[in-house]
Amino acid sequence: MTITANSQLPNVFSQNLESITSKTDGLLPTLGAELIYTQDGAGRYLTFCWQYSELLGLNTEKIVDDLNQTQTFAPVDKVSYLERLHRILTNLVPERFQCWFSYHQELFELDLVISPIMPSLGTTATTVLVMGRLMQATLNKKQARVASKTPTQIELALRSQQHQKLVNRITRNIRRTLDLNIIWQQTVDSLGKALRLERCIICPYQPSSSKVQVKAEYRQPDLKSMLGSDIDIASEAAFAQALATLEPVVMEVSGYMGSSGRQKTLVVATCYQDQANGLIALNWQDECYTLTESELELAKEAADQLGTAIAHATLYEELEIARQKAEEASRLKSEFLANVSHEIRTPLNGMIGFLKLILEGMADDPEEQNQFLAEAHHLSIHLLNIINDILDIAKIEAGKMELAYAPVKLDELFSAVESFMRPQAEVRNLSFRMQMPAISDEIIVQSNYQRLLQVMLNLVGNAIKFTHEGGVTVSADLVLKKANFQDQQFPGMVRVRVADTGIGVSLDKQDKLFQLFSQVDGSRTRQYGGTGLGLAISQKLVEAMGGEVHFYSLGEGLGSTVTFTVPLYQQPVMVSSNDSDLTNSAEC
Repeated sequence: MTITANSQLPNVFSQNLESITSKTDGLLPTLGAELIYTQDGAGRYLTFCWQYSELLGLNTEKIVDDLNQTQTFAPVDKVSYLERLHRILTNLVPERFQCWFSYHQELFELDLVISPIMPSLGTTATTVLVMGRLMQATLNKKQARVASKTPTQIELALRSQQHQKLVNRITRNIRRTLDLNIIWQQTVDSLGKALRLERCIICPYQPSSSKVQVKAEYRQPDLKSMLGSDIDIASEAAFAQALATLEPVVMEVSGYMGSSGRQKTLVVATCYQDQANGLIALNWQDECYTLTESELELAKEAADQLGTAIAHATLYEELEIARQKAEEASRLKSEFLANVSHEIRTPLNGMIGFLKLILEGMADDPEEQNQFLAEAHHLSIHLLNIINDILDIAKIEAGKMELAYAPVKLDELFSAVESFMRPQAEVRNLSFRMQMPAISDEIIVQSNYQRLLQVMLNLVGNAIKFTHEGGVTVSADLVLKKANFQDQQFPGMVRVRVADTGIGVSLDKQDKLFQLFSQVDGSRTRQYGGTGLGLAISQKLVEAMGGEVHFYSLGEGLGSTVTFTVPLYQQPVMVSSNDSDLTNSAEC
């Protein structure tokens, strides 16, 4: 493009202007302007340079003469424009304003800054320098009635420039944060406001799911919100096609996404390493607005940027969760080591004390000496149990827990539990009941006797330890529903319940019960003792034996019930109640 200087300009100004505008291509971006021209007080062009001149068909060699002769590029309101021009030349004060210009069939809204060119001393200002940029372009009303939907070259250039700026702005915004919610909302807001959309939504996508959920939304006030709603991918052709092709999809539909009338919808899949991780859907009602290939490419570029941001933010969230879990595991293990050192030291100190009394001859008679030995023996058994728990959990974590399975008679197991635990309950003045199913046939389960006994002793021991008054009830019932374990089918399961009237557990803390190395809170650890491994070990052992463990409590002070299941080796033949009772039990 060339700037032609009019001979009416003062020589000094003309020479300076020619030196400045000899490098026009570098001048426009430096000044932040798309358009630069000079005029005299009558509005005649003296110089003219615009980056869209060629798109308008202006002859760059004689552009000034053409404009002055034909008056084809001129303000729509010439009177107001010239009044402003005279005011600027008189007051010598620059002004900025928006003004519509016409050129043949098109209208252009320009953002202009008009500055007076300062004259020599003693002379009057006669020329102005105008810098500006194009804000929007449109067909005039008369031509719009007969025009096709195809956008003009100047519209395409302007839209391309605006969209590229939009992509750059979105990219800058999403690089400032790793918070997914902020990234999603800033993106839909930027797209919705800049493109004047009816609605814009973003939905994260997981290949394993057939639905997506709307996580962020921009919408016009009269539209109903879709935030949080689920969209079935199979029922939305544009969504399915965008995910299948990873290319932008444009469809014209009626009443889409809660809007009225026919609308156009653009759906783009956000990607990272050629894997879709989200969907952006934009819809608008402007029937004259046709997307070009370059605009679709810009949409894809924005989606790729967003896809990368989603992947990075997701990875950051996963790393943050892993860090928090690692810190929590470290804290629990530190707390566990402190508890275990106390639990081991307590019985060990007791054993040493009783044995020292015997060695120093402090026992007055053989009966007292035997009493000291019995207490030391009891403490040694307790110490052994603690060490066995630690070894068991180590084996479980290392995946080296091997169990041998064989038929186990339930009545023998219950009898052993009662002989161990009833004395402990009676010492604490608690009632203790053992209830077998109401049948006369033997109940046999497929399990490991020692490990099953260990589980029951753990659960019953916990129930007694955390109960101050009332009692503990251990019961069993049959669940006659076929079950598979280790490639073998069993006729049902035996469900064992251990219920107590103890301190209970609040609903918000029950998820901690089966965590390794933890109890509900530290104060209970100090008050009741224990390593915090009992329930975790019991759960792992029951799962290894083909069953499940569940904990129930209505809250603190309302008691607790722990249930576990184990495969039934064979179905009992003789029952004391009718078959319907067992059927009802099986359906529980």
